[in-house]
Amino acid sequence: MSVELEVFRALADPTRLRIFALLRAMELSVGELAQVLGQSQPRVSRHVKILSDAGLTERRREGSWVFLGLGDQRIVDPLVAALDAWQHGRQVDHWQAADAARLAAVRADRAEAAGRYFDAHAEQWDAIRSLHVAESEVEAAMTALLGPEPIGRLVDIGTGTGRMIALFGHGAEAALGIDRSPQMLRLARARLAEAGLDTVDLRQADMYALPLDDRSADTVILHQLLHFAQMPELAIAEAARLLAPGGRLLIADFAPHDREELRAEQAHARLGFGDEQIRHWYEEAGLETVAIEELKGGALTVKLWLGRRVPAALDQRRAA
Repeated sequence: MSVELEVFRALADPTRLRIFALLRAMELSVGELAQVLGQSQPRVSRHVKILSDAGLTERRREGSWVFLGLGDQRIVDPLVAALDAWQHGRQVDHWQAADAARLAAVRADRAEAAGRYFDAHAEQWDAIRSLHVAESEVEAAMTALLGPEPIGRLVDIGTGTGRMIALFGHGAEAALGIDRSPQMLRLARARLAEAGLDTVDLRQADMYALPLDDRSADTVILHQLLHFAQMPELAIAEAARLLAPGGRLLIADFAPHDREELRAEQAHARLGFGDEQIRHWYEEAGLETVAIEELKGGALTVKLWLGRRVPAALDQRRAA
């Protein structure tokens, strides 16, 4: 059977077409898909298998959870373009509207769970981090990786108690910390005042919708934040959007692991990240991966991924 025939047979079923549309919006577990579609998990799993066999979706296991996303870009991209063209100018049907509303409820449930955790653990945040690997070792490695190059305009996304700004803010042209938790920002203000950085700008915002202009930063840091992101590739893309040409994005997070209790007890949405996964997301966001460092120790392995904004001329050559 040709790829084209298999693809269109897979999407001939209305439920599978809805699943494909939902996974365009965000990665979902089978249970979340069942919640949105109002169908049983076994039934949804059968639909997902057909889509997967056609190369339209892929499954990624993390501990006892399985997340679903879109499949091979060579198959998916032309199909997405065609669906968008066919949909252009047409009214949203009732199924699309209902699915969008239920998907928003899934997002809200996730955000509420993470928000409850952050607020409940704000004062212990640094202590929780230190259980995984010595923060002094991570900070020394981050400092070495950024090297003597000027920090410039620094943005720390998910600033928490402000530790990254305390570490790098004195050498920055300007520093901005962003967090979605008001309690975290209150703690950051107190900590940064003690460090002589009480004029640092702190803002409440979401990692997926930063209230900053394109190319407004030279150095962006995501320190132990990405594993809380339900859509990490979008968080990376939004962080990369801020970078001026030659600007750098530094991510510090965990290598893949199977510590399932971190999902249940500490609201981790992702159990670590692989190098190729981060490389791919960097490339999609217009960044080159320039350095990767591994820090073993404690219960988990910490990884550092440094990416740099591709210069505009190179961007144009790649587009051509």
